[in-house]
Amino acid sequence: MTDNSIYCRGKALYHTFGCKLNFAETATLSGLLAERGIFRAAKGEKPDIIVVNTCSVTELADKKCRQTIRSYSRRYPQAAIVVTGCYAQLKSEEAASLPGVVIVAGADYKMKLADYIDRWIETHQIETAVTPAKDIREFAPSCSRGDRTRYFLKVQDGCDYFCTYCTIPFARGRSRSGNIPDLVAQARQVAEEGGKEIVITGVNIGDFGKGRDDTFFDLMQRLDEVEGIERYRISSIEPNLLTDDMIRWVAQSRRFMPHFHIPLQAGDDDVLRLMRRHYDTALFRHRVETIRHHIPHAFIGVDLITGARGETPERFDNSRRFVESLPVSRLHVFPYSERPGTRALTDIDHVVSAEERHRRARVMIEISDRKLREFHESFLGSIRPILVEHTVSGHTMHGFTDNYIKVAIEASPALANKVVSARLTACEGNEEMKGAVVI
Repeated sequence: MTDNSIYCRGKALYHTFGCKLNFAETATLSGLLAERGIFRAAKGEKPDIIVVNTCSVTELADKKCRQTIRSYSRRYPQAAIVVTGCYAQLKSEEAASLPGVVIVAGADYKMKLADYIDRWIETHQIETAVTPAKDIREFAPSCSRGDRTRYFLKVQDGCDYFCTYCTIPFARGRSRSGNIPDLVAQARQVAEEGGKEIVITGVNIGDFGKGRDDTFFDLMQRLDEVEGIERYRISSIEPNLLTDDMIRWVAQSRRFMPHFHIPLQAGDDDVLRLMRRHYDTALFRHRVETIRHHIPHAFIGVDLITGARGETPERFDNSRRFVESLPVSRLHVFPYSERPGTRALTDIDHVVSAEERHRRARVMIEISDRKLREFHESFLGSIRPILVEHTVSGHTMHGFTDNYIKVAIEASPALANKVVSARLTACEGNEEMKGAVVI
């Protein structure tokens, strides 16, 4: 909790790009700065400091980061802009050259930003702090409430996979993770604060405990014992690290939701080999079908890249047919983006044009829309538990079912942060359903 008696030393505006892990870390940083008298700027207030937590997963992500920083500089010329996150790590000099930027902090310095901002306030000392990715070893804990009801618990950071298309190991460093007793203690603190749902986040969370004797499955079982937490969600887990035992266990868990997010990236084995992924389509299908067998009502989200180097028209057709055949709920589709420093640029010859990458993405998005619509329609008339969000929009409030269907209900602020039963009465577009609370 923020102590409002602390002398206000400034107002900060936060802008976060990218993954749930970034949002968790931004929330933690906001709390650290509030402890030092730097509070969030209210709507309409001019900020003294602007913190932009960036993403660099694609060239488009880089572009959006640059555009946002320039826009803030024009809108708030008096503000000091702080840039952190993956773009800051990978392109620190470029970030530092943008207008208004006074601090650039890479992956190993994100949770030390309060110290840098303190120094800026006192001395106006401009700084760039970036550790080479191979040297990033510190695990910075983070457990914070997002803008909605749920909390985000960071359990792992970094990645050792070095897929040929990906810059994340260079931006986030090697795989490292927290320890189970500390993470369980953080979950208990969430319960004491009244939190009902925790999203477990990381870069490659299935790699939790690497180099030690404990595993992600061990962590899951310990977290499941924490009284007061009603829901856990796994943000994303690699198919080779999601085991059949985990799936069977989730099926009978008291608190882990029937919700899986699994990166596929390509539905063709030749492309998966070129990407240096750690599984093939047979293993991926087995994981999905195991989930459907043990948890028929589960939501299964899948990440997919279209037009990667090496994805010939024949291989794309294989991928399309494979995805169509999978009993999944939704695809998260990303056109391939050439990233400097990745092995794809030197190791793989076949290049797909940008226009074709986006055409293939549209094909996959159409498949996704159909699958999501069918998933929603299969629950029409059913009653499911939803955790109601704090936010009210007009005459409605929203919440998510256990299996991750967004539901709009008639506004009743007294229901915020409560799990209630709702009958799903209609499909609203392709993103949500209508529901009626069942007393």
